[in-house]
Amino acid sequence: MRYEGAIYRPPSEAGSLILQVTIGCSHNRCIFCVSFLTKKFRERKMDEILEDIEFASAQYRGVRRVFLADGDALVMDTAKLLTILDALYGSFPYLERVGIYGSPQNLLNKTHEELVTLREAGLKIVYLGVETGNEELLAWIRKGATREQVIEAGRKAKAAGIILSVTVVNGLGGREKMAEHAYDTATILNEIDPDYLGLLTLMVCEGTPLARMVEKGKFVLPEPLEILAEIEMMLKPLELTNCVFRCNHASNYLPLKGTLPGDKEHLLQALGSVLHSGDSSRLRPEYLRGL
Repeated sequence: MRYEGAIYRPPSEAGSLILQVTIGCSHNRCIFCVSFLTKKFRERKMDEILEDIEFASAQYRGVRRVFLADGDALVMDTAKLLTILDALYGSFPYLERVGIYGSPQNLLNKTHEELVTLREAGLKIVYLGVETGNEELLAWIRKGATREQVIEAGRKAKAAGIILSVTVVNGLGGREKMAEHAYDTATILNEIDPDYLGLLTLMVCEGTPLARMVEKGKFVLPEPLEILAEIEMMLKPLELTNCVFRCNHASNYLPLKGTLPGDKEHLLQALGSVLHSGDSSRLRPEYLRGL
């Protein structure tokens, strides 16, 4: 297998074969994201991709899941993605699922029929970064999509029968906009009603526009207990139908997991216990946090 640069994948794809079909991210403008700063976006040549599939199939016959990297591989033309999916399912006899990162723009640029065709060809799950539901913050982080566009994109994936996993970033509003970020993110999630929800905690990475804002005092990152208070504010208005909830990424201060709505009260109690105690020693220390 050939890889270029650092490779990122969702935590749930830890056991998957990673197939790099694009290099970098076609948007690559979000002010907090460091993942693809050193990569110039391009699609890999199809013959190279097919060669990698052939090589991997000879080495790893038992593959059950494949993840298509890099940052938003769903940007590829549908016909090319179908060629890749056909080669994958033809090469791995036990393959059950192919996953992919997709941006709101990627989803909006594909028709319902295209997404259905991709799902029928084996693209079972799309990972969508929602980040925040606040309109002002979406523009500030340079997400490249409005609140309504993010909602439409998420609903579009679900309408096509594709499993939708979304992520949001706690702390993204700084201290100044904690309440707005929490409430508006809860309401956008209610509108989308994803199958999976993952919470990440903002980490300010060197080299990003956000890091420069922090250095100049233009952005103040919330303290760990303030992050927990923001999560509590976000959870309280959540009204999801049947969603696997995860807040156990390496960036999170307090590992939490459950299913919503069933575990909502349990999750709030866990948060409330730490917040009421004010005991920061119960949180993951900074040196153990990572992207």
